[in-house]
Formats: sequence, C-alpha cells, structure tokens
Amino acid sequence: MKIVIIMGSKADLEWAKKIQEKIKLFNIDVVLRVASAHKVPLKVLDIINQYNNEDVVFITVAGRSNALSGFVDANTPKPVIACPPYSDKFSGIDIFSSLRMPSGVAPMVVLEPEQAALSAVKILSLKYPELAKKIKEYQEKIKKEIEKQDEEVKNG
Repeated sequence: MKIVIIMGSKADLEWAKKIQEKIKLFNIDVVLRVASAHKVPLKVLDIINQYNNEDVVFITVAGRSNALSGFVDANTPKPVIACPPYSDKFSGIDIFSSLRMPSGVAPMVVLEPEQAALSAVKILSLKYPELAKKIKEYQEKIKKEIEKQDEEVKNG
C-alpha cells in the first residue's frame, strides 16, 4: 500500500511535503513524483502505470490550470485526490480548474494538505483495518487537544 503524490512542477514540492508529513504519521509509504499533464503527458501515464497494479491512492498537486488531476483520474481506476496549492495571485479563482471536470472524470478535491492526507489514509483503511485504528487514535489526539485548549481558555 502506498500513496503517490504527483506534482505538476517542483514549485509544488513544499505543498506536497506538507501532505507527505501527515501521511508518514500513519506509516504509509509515500512516493513524490513530478510530471505535468500539459507538458509531459506520456510521463504522467508512465507514472500512473508504474503503480496501477498496487494498492495505491494518487494525490495530485497542481496549481493554475489543473489538468493533472483530471488526467490522472481519467487514466486510472484508483482513487485520485486533487489538493491544489492555494495561490493569492489569482485570488483563489484558479481552484475552478480543479472543481469542474468533464463527465466520467471524478478526482476528489481536498484543499488542505492535512485533510488530503487523512482522506487518502481513510480510503486505504477500507482494505487495511489497522489504518482505521490509527485514524481513530489520530482523531482522539485532535479531540484531546481541543479539550485542553477549552480548559486553558475557560480557566484563563
């Protein structure tokens, strides 16, 4: 089992590493790759085909015109999560290229790195029950942090 993060360019590496960091909390192999659907579509296909016979979830990280997410999804039966990096440059309007997909193409869009990682882990947990346990532990940790913050605020 693994999660493959495909970036449109190396400029997306910082965003992808945020996703990778959260995935590693669950002891899942993460592979980082760079390939642009616009510039090197055959390379994207090659990457997809390298992992298509494995238990894999793809996460795509591409800003601007996000053809990568739809292209990956259209060429694999595996789950694809689009996690485009936010750009102030276009006031976030470039997100529409991740949201509007043609019929038959359905990458999930998750905007934050932590949530994209957690979504991928939850998908894998359908086959790997040990991950479900780790997810519950992770959720309990988050709940305890909120309870601690509440106590701190309540008690001044």
